[in-house]
Amino acid sequence: MAVECGRFRCVMAAADERPLNEVVFLTVAEVASVMRVSKMTVYRLVHSGHLPAIRVGRSFRVPEQAVHEYLRDSYVGVETA
Repeated sequence: MAVECGRFRCVMAAADERPLNEVVFLTVAEVASVMRVSKMTVYRLVHSGHLPAIRVGRSFRVPEQAVHEYLRDSYVGVETA
């Protein structure tokens, strides 16, 4: 479940999700490396709400599972005729 935290979206753990102490968080640079995009693209995804994140000081941390879900949901398969 995502809620508004100031100008940005934050991630709140739901009852059926893993406890926060078991969640693996990635930095923006790590997410950019996994997705093979620029850090600015990751920041845009976070700010637009397409990729959930939490703020730690002045930086963002993205749950690793959220990155995998985003990529899975964004996958465009090729249909065969």
